[in-house]
Amino acid sequence: MARVTVEDCIDKVDNRFELVLLASHRARLISSGSPLTIDRDRDKNPVVALREIADETIAPDDLKEQLIHSMQKYVEVDEPEAEAVPMLSNTAAAPSTGGDNDADVQFDRMSEEDLLRGLEGLVPPSSSADDDDRE
Repeated sequence: MARVTVEDCIDKVDNRFELVLLASHRARLISSGSPLTIDRDRDKNPVVALREIADETIAPDDLKEQLIHSMQKYVEVDEPEAEAVPMLSNTAAAPSTGGDNDADVQFDRMSEEDLLRGLEGLVPPSSSADDDDRE
């Protein structure tokens, strides 16, 4: 059985710490059922992971991306940007009733303070059935 040493892998991954991270991540993937790219030869998962890195059957850059992705809690999803919908002209729109235009629509604006004052003035409705039971 040929032993894998760090020197066999260090030319593929420059940083020894990163090599340990990548090999341990690959060993976890192997233990969770990921297919092997080399023969096991009765080696344990960390040794198989190092041998895969040394033989270049697994790309270190791919392992690094998988490691980063596995540690992310919130993965950004690339959603397509909303496309601008062209406005319909009045001739193409549904027949209008009474000549209403979108420009004629007005919205009431209320400040947060006005809303809170209005909510403070509200009294919860009392149930008449509850009042009858208490008497």
